[in-house]
Amino acid sequence: MTEPRKDRRPGFEEEALPHLDAVYRFALRLTGAPDAAEDLVQETFLRAFKSWDQYTRGTAAKSWLFTICRNVFLRRRERSQRHDQIVSESVPRAGAWSDALNPLWFSLSGVDPEGDFFDSIVDDRILEAINELPEEYRTAVVLSDIEGLPYAEIAEMMEVPVGTVKSRLFRGRRQLQRVLYEYAVEMGYIEARAGVDE
Repeated sequence: MTEPRKDRRPGFEEEALPHLDAVYRFALRLTGAPDAAEDLVQETFLRAFKSWDQYTRGTAAKSWLFTICRNVFLRRRERSQRHDQIVSESVPRAGAWSDALNPLWFSLSGVDPEGDFFDSIVDDRILEAINELPEEYRTAVVLSDIEGLPYAEIAEMMEVPVGTVKSRLFRGRRQLQRVLYEYAVEMGYIEARAGVDE
């Protein structure tokens, strides 16, 4: 049992670990929180290592890792929604403690110097606009425009046809253009168009 694990470790370190930062950026865009992104990355790489024998060496490791990351995120979100529904159905809302947070479910956010550094070198307004996109548009935009993956790989990861990926990218980019137009003018990225109402 230990022998196969030793055989796959060097390949995993060579092909998967170089994409750790890219997977973290993707996880951060999915979750919107550094702590949640770190947990998501950890589970992604754990699952990837456990199923490394299913990966075809020399193929697109980055896309494979993104697929695992997205699937883990979606499963967690689904579980969380079911949990919230069960809690809301079974916990009474009336009473003196109705507005208080349950300390068992309350998570503290600590200091995160690495996350702060990452956030300081990326334009917060643009990231905020990306985070506000609907999930399917956000995923397509992040994978294409930030991570540079080709349409075919994104389609495979999202389990949709390439045409759907293109459509989601188009719609996501249009939403970003509308939201960020004034900001782009203010920052000097583009010149204001004549006749555009502000």
